[in-house]
Order: sequence, then C-alpha cells, then structure tokens
Amino acid sequence: MLRIRQIVFVVRDLAASSARLSALLEVGAPYRDPGVAEFGIDNAVFAFGDQFVELISPVRAGTAAGRHLDRRGEGGYMLILQTDDFDRERARVRALGVRTVWEKELPDIRAMHLHPKDIGGAIVSIDQPVPAGSWRWGGPAWKVAGGARGRQRVVGVTLESPDPSAMAMRWSQVLGLDRARAEESEAALPLHQGRLDFVPSRSGAEGICGFELAVADRAAVLDAARARHLGGVGDAIDAFGAHIVLQAA
Repeated sequence: MLRIRQIVFVVRDLAASSARLSALLEVGAPYRDPGVAEFGIDNAVFAFGDQFVELISPVRAGTAAGRHLDRRGEGGYMLILQTDDFDRERARVRALGVRTVWEKELPDIRAMHLHPKDIGGAIVSIDQPVPAGSWRWGGPAWKVAGGARGRQRVVGVTLESPDPSAMAMRWSQVLGLDRARAEESEAALPLHQGRLDFVPSRSGAEGICGFELAVADRAAVLDAARARHLGGVGDAIDAFGAHIVLQAA
C-alpha cells in the first residue's frame, strides 16, 4: 500500500511563502527541520490533517533545489509516499535498476529518495514510519487538528510530461501500481486514498505541476487567494508555482 504523506514545494523566499501558506490554509506553525541542512536548504513543514505540506528554499549554491528554481522556477519539487512494507519497495526498485540518491534507516522511520532520472518528473521518496501513524519529518510535536481541519488531506498530485502515458507506465513499474485499476484514464494511477495524474506538458518539460487538496473551508481558501491576487478559475488557485484544485474535506 502506498499513500501520499507529504508534498514539497520549492520556493525562493521561505518566510514570505510560509506566511502566505499559513494565511491560505489556516494551518498551524510549521516545524523547521535542522536535518535538511545536509541538502543545503531550509524548510517549513506544515501539518495538514495527518499529511504534510513542506516548503523548502536553498541556502547555498549548488543544490538540487537551487537548480530546480533555475530550471523551472517555484513549484512542486518532491513527493513522499508512505508504504506499509519498505523491504518490498526497496527490492522492487533495486530489481528495476532504479538508483537512490539518499537513504536513511532510523528506529522510527526508513526512507529512500529515488533518483529522478530513473523515475522521471520529480524526486520521489518512499518511507515507512514506525508506528504507521507517526511521522518524524513533521517534528516531535505535530498532531492532527480537531474537527474539519483534521480531515484535510492531499488527494492528488499531477505531473506533466511530453509523453504522459509513458511516464505513467514508468511510475507504475517503479511504484508497483496497477494501471488497469486507474480511475480516470491510462495516464492516472491509484494510491491509497489518493491518485497520481499525468498530463501533457505545454512547455515540453516534465515535473509536478498541480495538486488536489481537500480543505476544511473551501470558500475561505478561495477568498484568501483572491485577496492576495492569486490566479485560478472556479475551485482552483495558482500558488507556489502550481495549479491547486480544491474540494471540501
């Protein structure tokens, strides 16, 4: 079983972007993870239901995050998927010849970042926390909010590619997902309580271009977005370099 546990945006101004995200989604104070310094970045991790929205920004030259900003600008950068069987996932990706760029095994979590050139579109991390409801990357004090805010969740992630069907095929192989069970098209993959969509790229580049979020108060989020002159039509906003579709939690 794989589910979306954390999504990551790369931004230029971490403080300003964090304030904007807090105002839009009315989330609590973020966790600042000192461990990300090894990647040359600073971050802010916001609890969103029992999932997480992370903003990162480079603090030195020569980082993968900085290269992403130079190449694509702000936007979706990384997807962290939670598994119930880390050994199964690692055996499969190794059998496929997929490289990892970072691995960590700790008493409360095991994680591996897949090489983006071997899966395409984004950095993907596959993590198994112990116990399953915990999440080290969210910090030691995070908790699920009460009421509707505790039911908020990341429903979907959209990736763009010049050949979305081929990218969907590669992701299905690497992640062990059955494309025959796709809900909308051959370029969609189901996850536990979520999905991945693959769409044609307008620019010819590939990467994460959108998200679907279930929010506690959709009208309030839309009002906050309009007050900040963010783009978007209907129940969608354009923020942090991504197209974000909103639904009610």
